[in-house]
Amino acid sequence: MQLTTREKPNAPQPPTFNSITEARLHRQQRLAAAFRLFSRFGFDEGVAGHITVRDPENLNHFWVNPFGMHFGLIKVSDLILVNHEGEVIFGDRPVNRAAFAIHSQIHAARPDVVAAAHAHSLYGKSWSSLGRLLDPLTQDACSFYQDHSIFEEYTGVVLDPQEGQRIAQTLGQNKAMILQNHGLLTVGQTVDEAAWWFVAMERSCQAQLLAEAAGKPKLINPEFASVAHSQVGSSQMGWFSFQPLFDMIIHQEPDLLD
Repeated sequence: MQLTTREKPNAPQPPTFNSITEARLHRQQRLAAAFRLFSRFGFDEGVAGHITVRDPENLNHFWVNPFGMHFGLIKVSDLILVNHEGEVIFGDRPVNRAAFAIHSQIHAARPDVVAAAHAHSLYGKSWSSLGRLLDPLTQDACSFYQDHSIFEEYTGVVLDPQEGQRIAQTLGQNKAMILQNHGLLTVGQTVDEAAWWFVAMERSCQAQLLAEAAGKPKLINPEFASVAHSQVGSSQMGWFSFQPLFDMIIHQEPDLLD
C-alpha cells in the first residue's frame, strides 16, 4: 500500500545526545567505522591519510588515527586525542605531523566543521594531477557543483601549519577540495558526512576519468546541476548516505567498536 503524503515518514536526521560522554562515544564509533570503510575501499596508502573529528567538549581538540596504524585495524580504543598545538592529550601513539598541520587549521578556520577526511586514494590523486575541478557529469558529481576548490601549490609533505592555513583558506566554505598532485579532502558537520563526501568524490573522479578516456562527456546544464546540488549535496544527505555503509561495516567487523 502506498503511503499518502501525510503518512510518509520524516527524513532521518543525525541523532542528538543527552551528555558529552554519549556524543563523544558516538563520534569515536563513527570515526573508527570510517577508517575501516576507507580500508575496505582501498583508500589506505602506507602511512598516509587521516580523518579527524572535533571533540564535543574541548572544541580545540580532535580525535584522529594513530600514525602508522593500518586503517583496517583501527578500533575506538586506538584513537588518539590531539590539541591544536599538536600535543597528544589521550593515547600512547604519535600523531601524523601532516594530519596536525592540515586538520588543526581547518578546524580552527571552520567552526562548522566537525570532521575532515584526507587520503591518497587512487582516482582522487590521479584526477588531482590534472589541476581541474570536477565537472557536473553525473547526478552524484553534482554534490560538488560549485562546492569544491583546488589547492594548486604542491611543495611536498604538508608539515608546516602555515601551509595548512593556506589549505584552509583555499577550502573556504566549500565541502571538498582537490589538493593538486596530492589527493582529496572533504569536510562535514559529522564524521558520517565527511566520510561519505570522500567516497562520493573519489567515485566521481573515477567516473570522469573513465568518461573522458572513452570520449567527450556531455555536461549537465548549470541550472540543473544547481538543482541536483541542492537535492543530493546537502549536509543531511551526506550524513544519511553514510548510514548503510556504517550498518554494513558494523555487521561485518563489530570489533571496531572495542
